[in-house]
Amino acid sequence: MQGLKKKFEYWIRLRKTRRYFLFFLGYCLLLSNILLSCGTPSNTTQQKVASSNNAAKQVVRIVRSKQLTSLAVLEKQGTLEKKLAPLGFNIEWPEFAAGPQQLEAINAGALDIALTAESPPVFSQAAGTPLIYLVTMPPSGKAISLLVPVNSPIKSVSDLKGKKVAFQKASIGHYLLVKALEAARLKLSDVESVFLPPPDANVAFSQGKLDGWFIWEPFVTRAEQKKIGRVLTDGGKLRDTGNFYSTSRQFFQAHPDVIKVFLEELQKTEIWTKDHPQEVAELLSSSTQLDIPTLKNMHDKYDYQERQRAGGSYESREYWLLSSARDRREQGSKTPPSTRCLQLVGV
Repeated sequence: MQGLKKKFEYWIRLRKTRRYFLFFLGYCLLLSNILLSCGTPSNTTQQKVASSNNAAKQVVRIVRSKQLTSLAVLEKQGTLEKKLAPLGFNIEWPEFAAGPQQLEAINAGALDIALTAESPPVFSQAAGTPLIYLVTMPPSGKAISLLVPVNSPIKSVSDLKGKKVAFQKASIGHYLLVKALEAARLKLSDVESVFLPPPDANVAFSQGKLDGWFIWEPFVTRAEQKKIGRVLTDGGKLRDTGNFYSTSRQFFQAHPDVIKVFLEELQKTEIWTKDHPQEVAELLSSSTQLDIPTLKNMHDKYDYQERQRAGGSYESREYWLLSSARDRREQGSKTPPSTRCLQLVGV
């Protein structure tokens, strides 16, 4: 009986010990939750503040240039980001295959500043896109070439009759091909036009599926270095207008301060790019996938220094290109290069 009593007392003590242990464990868990919850609001607050700061920043989307341009240098140097930060703007640099795709993005509200040759804006305006031209740049005609396969028997533009020639539709390549054919007393219908964006045309040309390809740098130099293409002719004597920076009318009216800073920094970079071929080559070697000596030699293919800013006097051939399709019709007897471009390509 005494032994049974001792066992009962032991069992009672064991239950109490287990109860105390469970109570202590629960208390520790509760305390840890309280401590964690005390720290969480601070982290959450910091996240909210950071999110609020990011939300306060607006974004300007500027096309990424992968050519030997001052715009490519401007991105690499990072000076524009620093200048726009006090205005509450970050920068995104989206990539596009060619000018027509850039202007489609501007019309859709997916891009704010584009850099194209003269042809894409003509087609874009003819389709009703409300473009604003910010500045015109020199033509750099030698940076655009008509390539043929390295072992092709084609020796002149006239030899292209009946051959497959690729180009980005509504691009400078489209326009210059027509002009080159015209100079050889041929029409666009005399060749088999193959409409391909540059990346696709690059593959087709490399595989020997094309007889010609009108394209810009750095595709030209890459093809020459790989010994898959040679230059038949370039745009040095064919181009009659320059390149253009453009934006949408909505962005231009909403953010004149951003446009002002962009043009100021672009002008500084344009001058620096002209005077520093070695440094430019070093900056852009990775983005162009070309070695530094090659890029330094390519520098001479480009003309640098802006010609005319928006709002200035365009009493020159550029003036006509900047006119809208409706304005061109109203101007009557004169035939501006923009209208000539549409006529040449059959629009």
